[in-house]
Amino acid sequence: MNPTAKVRPTTQAHELARTIRLRVQGEQLAPGSFFMTEAQLAAEYGVSRTVAREAVSRLQALGILEGRKRKGLLVRRPDPLRLLSNSLPSLANSPHDWQEVARLRYCLEVGAIELAIRAATEQQIERLAQITAEMEVALQSDTRSERSVQLDLEFHAQILRMTGSELIAGMQQVLVQFFQIAPHAEPSAASAERILWEHRELLAAIRDRDVERARAMIRVQFRSSFEFTAADSLSG
Repeated sequence: MNPTAKVRPTTQAHELARTIRLRVQGEQLAPGSFFMTEAQLAAEYGVSRTVAREAVSRLQALGILEGRKRKGLLVRRPDPLRLLSNSLPSLANSPHDWQEVARLRYCLEVGAIELAIRAATEQQIERLAQITAEMEVALQSDTRSERSVQLDLEFHAQILRMTGSELIAGMQQVLVQFFQIAPHAEPSAASAERILWEHRELLAAIRDRDVERARAMIRVQFRSSFEFTAADSLSG
């Protein structure tokens, strides 16, 4: 490994972490590969052990490096879903951030619906129909049922699983955890019927493999979510 130029003293840990990250990427080091020890890192880049330790700590937080006793630093494959899952809870107290995450979920689902429809198996679509039927029973028995909220989240998680992408499906699971603690409007009998209609129509569009109609129904579903979070922000 060829040493690179020393980093600037004023931002040593930050610059060193960036330099190491680019080096790992540039050399295409495979996960599990030995990088070097912390002492070797400090010596090669001409920094103190404190600076080296802080830079390593930053890269460990990102999942790029892992420290092993008596082995040194190993290269790891970052897990973007874990990083997102760990950071989202910090947004739980701001109405503006609730809306930002709602927008993220909206973009994810609108963007994924075409892939989901084209890749979905008949079994997956039937599972979606089963979730819709269970949601109807839950809302009929109690419009404020936590079960209906869980089924709504499962409905959308199933759509993203249909894409066949582990990353897309995983993103939904991360967002599901967030939305389980997000504020929700209390549904009335009328809104419960609207919710059921929206899910039935989206299910029908997916069954017909109609991408544009499905995309339009997702927009309808999320419109009410945006209206609620915006109203909540104004009232706060």
